[in-house]
Amino acid sequence: MSRFPEGTRRRLMKHPLGWLAAGFGAGFSPRAPGTVGSLAALLPWWFLMRDLSPLAYLAVVAAGFAIGCWAAHWVIRETRIEDPGLVVWDEYIGVWIALFAAPAGWPWMLAGLVLFRVFDIAKPWPVSWADRQLHGGFGAMLDDALAGLYALGCLQLLAWPF
Repeated sequence: MSRFPEGTRRRLMKHPLGWLAAGFGAGFSPRAPGTVGSLAALLPWWFLMRDLSPLAYLAVVAAGFAIGCWAAHWVIRETRIEDPGLVVWDEYIGVWIALFAAPAGWPWMLAGLVLFRVFDIAKPWPVSWADRQLHGGFGAMLDDALAGLYALGCLQLLAWPF
């Protein structure tokens, strides 16, 4: 966080868009903010989202993606850093996509989280393309949404026999 100009961190923490983009504070973790954000995304999923109807679930994810684009754009503008590490709302969306229609139980939740992190870090095409070519809030959000889609596909394949 020291690479930000003086007062930037405080301004980000005080503004609702900064707080949202930082995953309600998870992005301010001094170590592995993406992993911390991914773990934090499990709380609203477990307590609020996992029992939603498929339509309501997709509506929440779509609204979260749109608001995340706005919040990430604001943070990028404020910090003048393209896709700063403290923006972890994209991890929330990626994890929620990965866990769409996940079978019940914490092992499936853990599998979805791990699969998302693998694809988020490995960045297979088109995740890598989106990460390199798209900028601003939309670019910051889209690569993790795509990683979430990869994880969703793999989790559903793993769960299919069950």
